[in-house]
Amino acid sequence: MLDSDLAEELVKFKLKSIQETMQTILEKWHESNIDDFIEKARTGELSDAELDAITIRQLIADLDRLEEVLKTIR
Repeated sequence: MLDSDLAEELVKFKLKSIQETMQTILEKWHESNIDDFIEKARTGELSDAELDAITIRQLIADLDRLEEVLKTIR
């Protein structure tokens, strides 16, 4: 069985990693706001940003899921 302290540490590490990946994507496109980035990618204002926007959306879903997991660990 996985120790709850270790599980919490692992989830927090993964959360941090996801946040860093999201920040890296935003910096690549010179954006500071996720919603603005996704909208600009959707409308074509940022050409070729669609794949990164899809990645950001998936990472947001992963963040939400991991935050729920973290609540159950605590």
